[in-house]
Amino acid sequence: MSNQLRVGVLTISDTASTDPVSDTSGPSLCRLLEAESRYTVQITAIVPDDFKAIQKTVTAWCDDLDLHLVLTTGGTGFGVRDCTPEAVLPLLERQTPGITHMIFSKSVQITPYAALSRAVSGIRGQTLILTFPGSPKAVKENFEVVAKLLPHAIDLVRGGTGKKTHEKMQGAPRPSGLADNEAATSSSSHDHGHGHGHGHGGHTCFHHSDRETKTDAASLGLDTPVPRRLRKSPYPLIPMDQALAIVMGKVTPLPSVEKPVNESLIGAVLDEDVVAVEAVPGYRAAILDGYAVIDTDGPGQYPVTSASIAAASEGSPRKILPGQIARITTGGALPEGATAVVMVEDTQLVKTSEDGAQEEIVEILAKVRPGEAIREIGSDVQVGQTVLKKGQVISAVGGEIGVLASIGVHKVAVRQRPTVGFLSTGNEVVNHDNGQALKMGQIRDSNRPTLIAATKAAGFDYLDLGIAPDSPDDLEAAIRNGLEKCDIVVTTGGVSMGEMDLLKPILEQKLGATIHFGRIMMKPGKPTTFATVPQANSKQSKLMFALPGNPVSATVTYHLFVLPALRKLAGYEKYMWPSVQAEITHDVRLDERPEYQRAIVSVTAEGGIQAHSTDKNQMSSRMVTMLGVNSLMVLPGKTSERPSVKAGQKIECLLIGKLV
Repeated sequence: MSNQLRVGVLTISDTASTDPVSDTSGPSLCRLLEAESRYTVQITAIVPDDFKAIQKTVTAWCDDLDLHLVLTTGGTGFGVRDCTPEAVLPLLERQTPGITHMIFSKSVQITPYAALSRAVSGIRGQTLILTFPGSPKAVKENFEVVAKLLPHAIDLVRGGTGKKTHEKMQGAPRPSGLADNEAATSSSSHDHGHGHGHGHGGHTCFHHSDRETKTDAASLGLDTPVPRRLRKSPYPLIPMDQALAIVMGKVTPLPSVEKPVNESLIGAVLDEDVVAVEAVPGYRAAILDGYAVIDTDGPGQYPVTSASIAAASEGSPRKILPGQIARITTGGALPEGATAVVMVEDTQLVKTSEDGAQEEIVEILAKVRPGEAIREIGSDVQVGQTVLKKGQVISAVGGEIGVLASIGVHKVAVRQRPTVGFLSTGNEVVNHDNGQALKMGQIRDSNRPTLIAATKAAGFDYLDLGIAPDSPDDLEAAIRNGLEKCDIVVTTGGVSMGEMDLLKPILEQKLGATIHFGRIMMKPGKPTTFATVPQANSKQSKLMFALPGNPVSATVTYHLFVLPALRKLAGYEKYMWPSVQAEITHDVRLDERPEYQRAIVSVTAEGGIQAHSTDKNQMSSRMVTMLGVNSLMVLPGKTSERPSVKAGQKIECLLIGKLV
């Protein structure tokens, strides 16, 4: 590794972002770094306490600039706008709890107020990231705690062995006769001194592909006694837009498969451009019933020399000459020589055969233009023409199957359609149709029927995985069964903080899953959990959503996360729900969390769009609030400036159903 360590210093402050002169922590940190010969401050920046701005800057510095060290100052406290830990944590591939604890232990000895800092640290790629508080005093104290170990830590992050540091610590010279690579694997190597041999309680390492090589399980062991269970969730509370971005970042469309052109294509997404192999029409055809004529003949009486009907024939219809006409039906092939078709309404019968069975002479009453009422060869579709584009969805009403059937294409490549499995959990949950009266403490399962119905309506395949009791072994077996058979597994229940909420620890400790988030700043659906589960003999992980057990929470989060993921998995380019701005018809009190209220959006007689909530009491257990719903009203979190939304104001509504 280079002797010079390239550092980025990021100040996170609403005030400093508008008045850079007020920033004292960032410059203080730069001075501390520049006092050490090893560090070079390569870049500095100031951003407001904004989740996206923080993530965008830190990600660019790590991934694009490949800095050795990123230090942030500010946004780690309890303030309403303080969001640095929430922004940085999802970016970390490995946390460094030892560094965080070391800083905290020293700081709290200086002042008890250090306990109000929520600083985090960790590694992204080959960059070490530390988050410091926002005061110059705290920055100095924090930096001095870790200043001496940072070069060694960065060396290890960059793939070094830390050999020299270990030898210095142990007072032992490098063993003679060993090559560099041999020394790296000796008993004094980093892997033994700092790695898995520590045996920290609850620490588990799982191997994944790409950048996610390790993860620390945040949940306690499944055998943890109830009195020792966590009283607060160890999973950071992240914003909705971040959660959605995480999910979509993990979804890769399934491979393509060749399928015949029939009704099974409905809902499939083309994985290739489709080119016509036949012209439409393949012959010169009449658009209407009438008579094939030579337009230069004009109106007058003409003998009918032949007839052409819409039917297969071995040869071309009989040729007509000037002064002749031929009877023709819609879709019939034009005889050679004909240049137009006169509709039957613009003609008059003059003479028939003696038996009255055949027309002999017909009078043409109207003058026609060349090419009138004729479909020329390839006038609809020409050979070699691209008629459907890759990424297009085969709809039930858009005519895609009709076009495919008309151009001589028998099979097309489409994205495989994903299968999603639904598993309800809980000792209290019973099948809704078991035909038995409920016992005390039992509830009928409405989650599986609801989510299965929504999935079927959306055109995706599903598997009913039944109900699993709150038993680690039973839950693990049921989830494994679903993962073997499905592309996505969706569970409901068991993701909150109760003693029987086992989904998160089972995912982490039994299935080796990476939990990408376990809580979202939203209502309903706060404990919604998303994980990827590695599969044996495959580089690809399976997706798993552990949704809350309350039926409204499960339904809302299904529409917000699972269905868009299914669409993207199936190859949809537009996989998110469409949204409209609707005028709300009543006052709504806002919650601390952004809320997705169940609503009905309709078009007014004047052509405007309005929305109203289905019920004032929108508790997540009240499934009646889903009755008639065609929209989720996106309500912002409450602020002192905006405690409510007033009637007549515009609000964003996600359309999960048809407008009324």
